[in-house]
Amino acid sequence: MEVFVGRFGLPVFRAGPIITALLAIVLSACSGDPGPSADSEQAAAEAKQMLASGGSVDGKALYAACVACHGDKAEGNRALGAPSLRNQQDWYLKRQLQQYRAGLRGSHPEDSYGMQMQAIAKTLPDEAAVDAVVAYIAGLGGKAAEATLEGNIKRGADYYSNLCGACHGPAAEGLDVLQAPALAGVDDWYLMRQYQHFRDGLRGADEADKYGYQMAIMARHLSDEAVLTDVLSYIQSLAD
Repeated sequence: MEVFVGRFGLPVFRAGPIITALLAIVLSACSGDPGPSADSEQAAAEAKQMLASGGSVDGKALYAACVACHGDKAEGNRALGAPSLRNQQDWYLKRQLQQYRAGLRGSHPEDSYGMQMQAIAKTLPDEAAVDAVVAYIAGLGGKAAEATLEGNIKRGADYYSNLCGACHGPAAEGLDVLQAPALAGVDDWYLMRQYQHFRDGLRGADEADKYGYQMAIMARHLSDEAVLTDVLSYIQSLAD
């Protein structure tokens, strides 16, 4: 893949038609629009068709569709609302990609970031492509995100123990047997947004999303923003 500097000092990738189509939808998704446009949906369909017709299932190549938002090393970009992917279990990343592809996540009109992510996830034609991207991200290694929130950690610990620890683990390490993901080390601002989405019905409203639906019910028990900040501050204090 050839790289050169284009307009505005941004890197431009010169690659084959598969990556070109994937990058086309990335530029649309990161443009700040509230959701995928007709052009981005067409780009997604073209990329899907190309991959299905013989494109190599190469996780690194497919991840090129994620770089513009999530970063070259999956470190995330808060300015674009894109979280780090480095400190999350591979099985959870896979489930979320599948949820986006199935339309169980990112379909609410007020979830603009989810709608953008859904459009990109749908460029992955099958489970093999999903597995390849997830394996590539996992291969980058874990790296805890930096804390951005400041709250009362002691009070947050009390609320976490009562409301969250049974599923997500005493150290927010996640419990695979309950399909509850790790929280420690995940971007605290992203966790706040997702909690608010669960609580407000933007995520987990469909009963077909079993685990999201469960989380949406639990999220109703914590509506105070100050306490939520405390809980998230406590969770980040547990990060390695």
